Amino acid sequence: MSPALAQLAQLTINGMAIGAIYALVALGLVLTYKATEVLNFAHGDVLMASSFVGWGLIVGLGWPFWLAALTTVALAAALSWFIDARVMRLIVGQPQFAGVMLTIAIAFMLRGLVSMLFGPESRTYPTPWSGQKTQLGTLVVADLSLVIVAAALAITLVLFWFLKKTALGVAIQAASQNQLAAYLSGIRVKRVTSLVWAISGGIAAVCGLLLAPIALVDIGLWIVVLKALPAVVLGGFGSVPGAILGGLLLGVIEQFSGVYLPDGFKDAMAYLVLIGVLILWPRGLLGEAHGRRV
Repeated sequence: MSPALAQLAQLTINGMAIGAIYALVALGLVLTYKATEVLNFAHGDVLMASSFVGWGLIVGLGWPFWLAALTTVALAAALSWFIDARVMRLIVGQPQFAGVMLTIAIAFMLRGLVSMLFGPESRTYPTPWSGQKTQLGTLVVADLSLVIVAAALAITLVLFWFLKKTALGVAIQAASQNQLAAYLSGIRVKRVTSLVWAISGGIAAVCGLLLAPIALVDIGLWIVVLKALPAVVLGGFGSVPGAILGGLLLGVIEQFSGVYLPDGFKDAMAYLVLIGVLILWPRGLLGEAHGRRV
């Protein structure tokens, strides 16, 4: 393999690893949006808080990684369930803007709580794949990157199976399309939407646990949600497959722009893509066209 081709392959693999994180975060955003039509800006802070909880269990209490990971995912799911069932439920019937502002307020509260409990210092923790690399011909890939891609693939496949093949998954889809019709059909819509928020919180915890060893356990980890938003728009707002595709593409685009474009473009590329998609193809790659008469 020529050096130029090897570089392209290496950038693609690295981009898919970070893009898998964007895809999972975007997936969580799409799930909660389809369930309640609220864009959950606290999603990134649940991710960030999960990384601190994981650090506390692994480093602070000395728990094994897998036990700490399962506990963290369960706690994040419970927190997200509580946010919907006990907080967001209070503003049902209010304009969507009220829901957005409430999730922003929750995000700031979580950020402040984590800062008070753990302090603002960055830190890290060991994983079963820390420092390990795999040789793929002339390419060298960190095992953690492979685990991130595998985790994203596994979560996506399990979620699609759950939504398509189980009665509860079909109920979730029905409630996301028409809550009144679902309620009249005997579906407990409130329980279903809270379950969707819990699933979204569990996915956020997985993202936080896998991203933290790379980007460090830090208060600023919440900012990944701002990279996931362009992925949601790129894939098609409200499209679950689009969220996955948009996240992967955005990760690859960032990696290539960091090498082949001038300094500074890598950090700005997600938002340049966002602006370009909104101007040229507002429905996104896999989004559906919706018209509304005003």
